[in-house]
Amino acid sequence: MIKVYGDSNSGNCLKVKWVCDRLALPYSWVEMNTMKGESRTPEFLKLNGAGQVPTVVLDDGRALAQSNAIIRHLARDSDLIPADAYDAAKMDEWLFWEQNSHEPFVAACRFQMVYLGKPVSDLDPEKLKRGYCALARMEHQLATTRFFVGERISLADGSTWVEAIRRRCRNESALPLHPTRVYPSWASQIVEVGYIRLRSGRGLG
Repeated sequence: MIKVYGDSNSGNCLKVKWVCDRLALPYSWVEMNTMKGESRTPEFLKLNGAGQVPTVVLDDGRALAQSNAIIRHLARDSDLIPADAYDAAKMDEWLFWEQNSHEPFVAACRFQMVYLGKPVSDLDPEKLKRGYCALARMEHQLATTRFFVGERISLADGSTWVEAIRRRCRNESALPLHPTRVYPSWASQIVEVGYIRLRSGRGLG
C-alpha cells in the first residue's frame, strides 16, 4: 500500500490524496505538521532530504517527492493523462506553470492570511499582483475550453483547483485573490465529474 506523508493544510499534499481517491488507489495518510517541524526530523529526512511534503513511499519501498511528479507517477496509464502525446505535453505545460506562476502567489497569499493571520494590507503587493495575473491566465484558458486541456479533465485541472475548492467549502470568499466568472464554474464541473469527493473524514483539508 502507498504511504502518503502530507500536511492537510497544503494544497500540494491534498492533490496527491485526491488523485489516489479518484483512481481508487489503496493508500495510508500520515499527517505531518510542517509548522511544528515534523518534516525536518532525522527520520523523515532519510525519506526526503529536502524535508518537504508531500512525500510518498511506494509499494516497493522507494520514496518519491514533489507533488506533480507524484501525481504524474500515480496517474500513469489512467484517463487523467491524455493519450495524445501533444495533449499530454500541454498537460505538463500547465503542471510546470502551476508550480512556477500559481502556487507561489495565489496559495502563498492564502496561507499568510488563513494560517498566519495577516491582514490584506500586510501582503506583498507584488505577490497579489502576480496572483491576479495567474487567475487571469486561468480564466482566459477556461473561457475557451471546458478544462485546461480541451474537453476532458486531466492532471492539469487537478493541480490547480485546490484553492478554488477550498474557498468554496470553507467560505473564504473574502480573500483578496478571489476568482470570478468562469473559474468557479470550472471548479464546480470538477466536482460534478467526480474528480474530488466532498465528504467528511478524509475529504477537504
